Amino acid sequence: LALALKGIAYDQEPVNLLKDGGQQFSTEFQVVNPMQQVPALKIDGITLSQSLAIIQYLEETRPNPRLLPQDLKKRAQARMISDHIVSGIQPLQNLSFLKQVGGEKKLEWAQGSIARGFQALEQILQHTAGRYCIGDEVSIADLCLVPQVYNAERFKVDLAPYPTITRINKALLELEAFQVSHPCRQPDTPAELRA
Repeated sequence: LALALKGIAYDQEPVNLLKDGGQQFSTEFQVVNPMQQVPALKIDGITLSQSLAIIQYLEETRPNPRLLPQDLKKRAQARMISDHIVSGIQPLQNLSFLKQVGGEKKLEWAQGSIARGFQALEQILQHTAGRYCIGDEVSIADLCLVPQVYNAERFKVDLAPYPTITRINKALLELEAFQVSHPCRQPDTPAELRA
């Protein structure tokens, strides 16, 4: 999303998290990211992993369009929402964690984890949102929100209790960068999850 929003051309090398037991566990990918997780970005002679580190590097090296608000309080709120999603919700329903939960409990666990996180996020967004997570400008928080809403839909979470999240997600999906970068439109997205 950050690459698309900032108009940065890139070559994509999909890493299928399911094929062959997970391509992220291959020896070749371990060289790219020793944590054996996605995403990873090779840029400017370095390799970065972790979404927020990548987004923040792009923001610092290619500041336009801006993904962190100028206002320091709004900037802190954008970072807080981003961290809430990538640290407080996403890890609890990612593939490696769900494998540990195991069996029939996977769906229930994922739904509960997302719902608990969305309950808090909905309250936060009621104080920070305009058209998007922080006022009316796209921010780092929005880049984290859309993939998490996609996961919520994938795990069949009822989004009715989260009207602010739903409204913001809908507004973001009107933007071309969010459309082309959406998880359901990636080259390695399984056929049953494609848009």
